[in-house]
Amino acid sequence: MLRSSERSDRVTYCVGIKLDAGLVFASDSRTNAGMDHISTFRKMMVYERPGERFMVLLSAGNLSISQSVRELLQNTQIPGDDEPLTIWNTDSMFDAARLLGVAMRTVAERDGPALKQAGLDFNATMIFGGQIAGEAMRLFLVYSAGNFIEATRETCYFQIGESKYGKPVLDRLLSPDMSLPDATKCVLVSMDSTMKSNLSVGLPIDLAVYREGALQSQDVICIDEKNPYYSMVHSAWGERLRVAFEGLETPALGDDSGANPLRVPSARHRPIKKITRSDERIV
Repeated sequence: MLRSSERSDRVTYCVGIKLDAGLVFASDSRTNAGMDHISTFRKMMVYERPGERFMVLLSAGNLSISQSVRELLQNTQIPGDDEPLTIWNTDSMFDAARLLGVAMRTVAERDGPALKQAGLDFNATMIFGGQIAGEAMRLFLVYSAGNFIEATRETCYFQIGESKYGKPVLDRLLSPDMSLPDATKCVLVSMDSTMKSNLSVGLPIDLAVYREGALQSQDVICIDEKNPYYSMVHSAWGERLRVAFEGLETPALGDDSGANPLRVPSARHRPIKKITRSDERIV
């Protein structure tokens, strides 16, 4: 019988961001099968030929599926005009994303029936982005069926895995014209917020920062609990949140006065009706 760690890696958080200045990717490294079985698996793959192409793949979902897809991706081919296209010779990130979709469907056809027989869903989602010489940077979210969508200026980031805790930070702060250092800081705050609220997401963090047009990156970093910058973010973010909270005006309960009164009638809705007798009904 398969252990749940072999069946599904549902406890992860990955994020990919596309900015005017470049790309930022981050992923945690924890997978588990309950509180007594916690393991570390890297969920980021970096593909680089300096001066020619730079691509990053992040994965979430069933760990065995993700590992199979990553293995197949490097050898998957689709027909081309002169020769079969692979991630190493295609001149389009769109075609590279198509190749990832083909790898996903290949694994689904091979393993999907057995997983279904075992009562398991075919569950894997990928973030895939980068730049190939002669083309602009692109970022894709690839679903388990192999189909995908592309990031735009209006939606400049994708999350997979345990996304809800880190999303508010990204929604409030991110914009396509943000600098790479600020976006990196934003991503690490988002990761730290997720780990603070969900123990199933944990260190180390894999981080890759790519500068537009570079076609390589020197900033592929593994961050653990001893990393000085992350330690600063971890402690300072909580302190700054408390300071910001304490700086907000306290509501005057039971009082209609003040610069920003809380007890102001809604223009659209009445206050909720109180029940005062056993025979009363709301509707």
